[in-house]
Amino acid sequence: MKLLNKSILIAAVALLTVSTYAQEEEPAPTFSVAGSIDTYFRSSEAKPGTSFADLPGFSMGMANIIMSYEGEKSGFVVDLVYGPRGTSAVFNSGGSSNIVNQLYAYYNLSDSFTITMGNFNTFLGYEVISPVANFNYSTSYMFSYGPFSHSGIKADLALSDDASLMLGVLNTTDYTESQPIGEDFMIGVQLGLFGQYINYLGGGTAGVSQIDFTGGIDLGDSFFLGVNATTYSDDNDIEFSGFALYPQYTFSDSFALGARFESFSENGKGLDALGVDGDNTSFTITGSITSGNLMIKPEIRMDSASSKFYTDADGAATDSLSVFMVAAIYSF
Repeated sequence: MKLLNKSILIAAVALLTVSTYAQEEEPAPTFSVAGSIDTYFRSSEAKPGTSFADLPGFSMGMANIIMSYEGEKSGFVVDLVYGPRGTSAVFNSGGSSNIVNQLYAYYNLSDSFTITMGNFNTFLGYEVISPVANFNYSTSYMFSYGPFSHSGIKADLALSDDASLMLGVLNTTDYTESQPIGEDFMIGVQLGLFGQYINYLGGGTAGVSQIDFTGGIDLGDSFFLGVNATTYSDDNDIEFSGFALYPQYTFSDSFALGARFESFSENGKGLDALGVDGDNTSFTITGSITSGNLMIKPEIRMDSASSKFYTDADGAATDSLSVFMVAAIYSF
């Protein structure tokens, strides 16, 4: 009898141990809050035709709050922005929506297959809206005239450890609140191979076709080279294209130096990036000084256009522009 009771006790303890282990293995739902603020000084009233960081003197960038919930199979993200940079990022939104940078829910059908619906930042390009994720504080022409955000539904599939595929059905670019009446939907495709991404955005009433390559390679323990190239055309005869290199060298945990070399051209038929059929080359060099969660970024940017697109300190037209700025970015 004692032997039987002992056997029952052992079995019960074993069952309880397995049950407890299984509960410990199952991930608990998590809610997190992250964000950033940025502010800057800009030396010149004259500005390039690019987005953000375009106000003279001391200026605000934006305050950014990102709330996310991750359950076992599903979750959501709410990304709110306040300030001049945020307002420019959500320029097609009005009312209470003009502070919403991203708002989406997702469901993991498996470890390798996720469905996302809502408003999310674009998959095209090397640069992003948040200054935290960009090495340079100012932005490129390719970023500024590509899409910022999309509303729609997309499927992300991990084909292997080194390959991925994204397919999406999207509203007209940057119409995040709703699809404009009478407009056709767009298609988004992204193929990722070994950390390099080929992107396509097409369709819509305007007959858009944009092909974009974004990637990079580590050339050593401290040296990274990023690459972006894009070409755009639509049925309204608007065309532009560009190419950029992003070399970055990390000297220590607290200091890195990076640059951006960009060549951009447009056909002057409505894009108004340069105002004419022409091209622009720019060279930007940025330092990144880090102390805890604070980044200080001094930056020099030099642009040269094929026409007198810029203005000098006296307001006269000129084909070149040089600007110094320094930004402070705090993230948490």
